[in-house]
Amino acid sequence: MMMNRVFNDFTKLKGILLLIAFTTFAFALQAQKLHVRGGVNLANVSVTDNGRVNESNQLTSFQLGLMTDIPLIKSVLSLQPGVIYSGKGAKVQNGTEGQNAYFRQSFNPRYIEVPLNLKVMLPFAKESGLFLGAGPYGAVGIGGKVKTEGRLIGAEYNFERNITFSDDDPTTFDEEEGTGLGIVRRFDYGVNAMAGFEIKQVVVTVNYGIGLTKLQSGTTSSEDNNNKHRLLSFTLGFKL
Repeated sequence: MMMNRVFNDFTKLKGILLLIAFTTFAFALQAQKLHVRGGVNLANVSVTDNGRVNESNQLTSFQLGLMTDIPLIKSVLSLQPGVIYSGKGAKVQNGTEGQNAYFRQSFNPRYIEVPLNLKVMLPFAKESGLFLGAGPYGAVGIGGKVKTEGRLIGAEYNFERNITFSDDDPTTFDEEEGTGLGIVRRFDYGVNAMAGFEIKQVVVTVNYGIGLTKLQSGTTSSEDNNNKHRLLSFTLGFKL
């Protein structure tokens, strides 16, 4: 009985992400408002109970994706879904490179992310405008690396491994479907806030994403805001 419920919850979450992704492309083809975007991600993971991060742990990554605008109120309000390939994670470093007891590790999981933002335009010229927006996102982990290097007792070491994802559904807080050391939940969800401007065919965006589910299985997401994704991104887009 319990396994059936876990499987159903897992399937439901995957289905929602796929539905939003396909809906994005369907509306984009109809409205012809598709734009491609790419940019830099400044990724981190929260380290305190109130959700703050350690700035020295920031990891630089990237994103590439497709977005579209579905008009709700012409030239004022729109719904902006998308499908994005995005790198997240963080790094940890102790000591200085070359010294004994030096240690550096970067954790860089990759996700297919589906945001769904409500976008408000603030026009100031005929073909230009500022915009603000916010909304939820869902993401599924598809790969990534953990890289480790350091020096201990005069000996240097350097290795990397693939990130291992579990199928622990973050919506079932009391169930642990795939726990283990070094295992990361495959599914992530959270909220976005964005601001930017459009000039003819060019779209410049600043986005901040706050993850609402913890990365590792075996932890309780409802107790605090420690161990969750934080992502500041700067992107450049071109309307097709």
